[in-house]
Amino acid sequence: MSPSPALLAELLELAKEAAIRAGALLRDGRPADLGVAATKSSPVDVVTEMDLASEKLILELIGERRPTDGYLGEEGADRPGTSGVRWVVDPLDGTVNYLYGLPNWAVSVAAELDGRAVVGVVYVPARGELFHAVLGGGAFLDGRSVSCRPAPPWGQALVSTGFNYVQSVRVRQAEVLLHLMPEFRDIRRGGAAAVDLCDLAAGRVDGYFERGLAPWDRAAGVLIAREAGALAGGRPGQEPGGDLTVAAPPGLFEQLQGRLDEIGAWRD
Repeated sequence: MSPSPALLAELLELAKEAAIRAGALLRDGRPADLGVAATKSSPVDVVTEMDLASEKLILELIGERRPTDGYLGEEGADRPGTSGVRWVVDPLDGTVNYLYGLPNWAVSVAAELDGRAVVGVVYVPARGELFHAVLGGGAFLDGRSVSCRPAPPWGQALVSTGFNYVQSVRVRQAEVLLHLMPEFRDIRRGGAAAVDLCDLAAGRVDGYFERGLAPWDRAAGVLIAREAGALAGGRPGQEPGGDLTVAAPPGLFEQLQGRLDEIGAWRD
């Protein structure tokens, strides 16, 4: 059964409020002496005190407004729910960028209904940009409709990607780039998957791929890219996942997905 317009509107407004409030906290509350609070997959995969503060704000807001919803967040929050709605949240996507004072970081908030993303919001405070999408309703940047660029010829594609923080995976990703770099116009690496997917939606790059994304990395961004006209998947015939996430407009998507599978971009 399709979700009601009233439910979608409620989820969207809550996602926007959560993303904007958390983004303001991160932007305005960043201490001058910000340091690493913990590490995750490797010594260079970091968490700051502000990641934790952002997650706390979002979790408390959603818990207050919709206490029966589930919640999955990057910084460890995993709460089952009974309503059929689950929030999938990256409270600070692009932590290393944020730590160094680079502008490419965001708050990513998605709402899933029965396992399918129906609302996605990505707020990029340093750029003053708010992206959102509702399933079947198109993609928007600051309230204006956006769409992907038409597929270019293969050799003229500008493609964005990201790198894992586990050394062995990074080595393999570098090998994949050795294959692909001569075949594209160029490669971009922004450091925040949600922002990369939104830039694809806004026509700022032609395609995107990355290995190793968690659900909170891709949930909102993939929905926004799809609603902007992109196709998205993993390996051929699969949904986006931890092995591989690929997104691009029709015509380029099939080529990019097939080439990545051919060179084994999903494995060591």
